[in-house]
Amino acid sequence: MAKLRLRYAGVSYYDKTRALERGEVVPEGIDLEYVQFEDVAELFRVVAQDPQAFDAAEMSTSTLTLMISRGDHRLVGIPVFTSKAFRHSQVYVHDASGIDKPEDLAGRRIGVPEYQMTAAVWIRAFLQHDYGVAPGEMHWLTGGLETPDYAERLHHEPPPGVTIDLIPPGETLESMLDSGRIDALVTARQPRPFREATGRVRRLFPDYRAVEEEYLRRTGIYPIMHTVVLERQIYEANPWAAVAVADAFEEARLHGRGRLRDLDTLAVMHPWVAAELEELKEPFARFGGDPFAYGLEANRHVLEALMDHAYEQGLPARRVAVDELFAPETLDWQPSGARDEAPA
Repeated sequence: MAKLRLRYAGVSYYDKTRALERGEVVPEGIDLEYVQFEDVAELFRVVAQDPQAFDAAEMSTSTLTLMISRGDHRLVGIPVFTSKAFRHSQVYVHDASGIDKPEDLAGRRIGVPEYQMTAAVWIRAFLQHDYGVAPGEMHWLTGGLETPDYAERLHHEPPPGVTIDLIPPGETLESMLDSGRIDALVTARQPRPFREATGRVRRLFPDYRAVEEEYLRRTGIYPIMHTVVLERQIYEANPWAAVAVADAFEEARLHGRGRLRDLDTLAVMHPWVAAELEELKEPFARFGGDPFAYGLEANRHVLEALMDHAYEQGLPARRVAVDELFAPETLDWQPSGARDEAPA
């Protein structure tokens, strides 16, 4: 019987997906072509605007939620979360802005590449619920982060009470932050002026690791950014493929985790990477001791929070139930590594 051919578009992750990219892990019954994207924002724009561009893809969880809330079911999620990240480290301020604490953001001009991006949803949530600064208390400006070109991935109107404007043509968010024409920037990558240490841009949370660790212990949340989706027609013709793809991503993840723990020849430039992986088990006990656990069961509380925050912020047309995001065949899917990561 011929294998199902799938073109998958996603970011290249050294640990979680390398085995899939190299063909060391092969989904059962599937001939997988792995198409690498360097620009994840461009990938999300392509997939949101043309869900048939690829058979499967990495996708923004917030944008998928917006689509489903509007009755657009052309993409079917799989509970594989290729990107998770705390985002307190990704709030940057102009050094002369006088912003020294989150509360100082009220009344300021805040840049964001896309208001709907998942990282921004999580950042607005902790600014509102932990520091009392609601989204409507800030003036939001969207545009290109590093280059002037800007293309909205999925159109949405500004939520009630929120002001969102485009930055002027030819401008970039990072140059406007560097010059002080915006006071702060919410993003998913370090802006150039910060990387180059111009002295004009700094983090809002300098000791971000301590802040993020406290957030994790208090909320039990390690924020989910991206998930994996199948194009609807592919899924409906081959519903078994949802679990086959999930199994393959899990096998690749376990392959990468094992490589990171190999002390013979270190996989990355970190002298104590294996020791730190062990130390993560206790604070991430709610995920079975594994920060990057796949599957709905370990991550439901995070996804429920994301659905709540997105709806509260006026992005989806309605509050989306978590189970609506994913193929029914995957709702009870158990990743093979879950038992391996149980705390000792």
